[in-house]
Amino acid sequence: MVRRRTAAVSIAAAALLLASPALTACGSGPDRTGAAAVVGDQRITVASLQSKVNQVRAAQKASPQGAQLLASGGKLSTQTLTMLVQTAVIERAARDAGVTVTEGEAQQDHAAALQQFGGNQKALDAALLQQFGIAPAEADTYFRTNALLGKLISSLGYQPGSDGGQTALVGILTRTADKLGVTINPRYGTWDSKKASIGDTSDAWVITKTPASAAPAA
Repeated sequence: MVRRRTAAVSIAAAALLLASPALTACGSGPDRTGAAAVVGDQRITVASLQSKVNQVRAAQKASPQGAQLLASGGKLSTQTLTMLVQTAVIERAARDAGVTVTEGEAQQDHAAALQQFGGNQKALDAALLQQFGIAPAEADTYFRTNALLGKLISSLGYQPGSDGGQTALVGILTRTADKLGVTINPRYGTWDSKKASIGDTSDAWVITKTPASAAPAA
């Protein structure tokens, strides 16, 4: 069973794909043509979303657990879109708070997670893919997002990992999403502002989760 973790631990979400090329700025208001979702003045294109989904599918097919992963991935498009939308909101909240993450800080999160898997990168990649639908190529942005969330909690005056910090983080992300406005293409579902997800595809804000270290190696 996947276990939650707080933003202080080594690795989030969903993963999340920070600074994703799927997000494109719209000059004079959001253009919904060809959009899977619109977040503020940014849109996540259907084509870019499908590219992300295809990337995950390819990694699943190459996995020893490929048949199982493919059979259980019926909501992959919606799950991936949820993570992209959440990432856009997290990035905006961090920017508003003046929070940034260096490459070195993201690498530290990656190294800490890798240590939990005995230095076995394939085992870590397999766990990210199996439990969160994160393709190996997206691992670096995944860890960068974790580091960003941890620093965002610190900027709010809390220790990463504290209950108060977790609550404060949920609050600021929810308010940021409401301020930006989120519109989802009906083919993928509807945005649930309380859960900060599309339909029932995920829990409330993916405030960093870590794959179980017992995941099998690829």
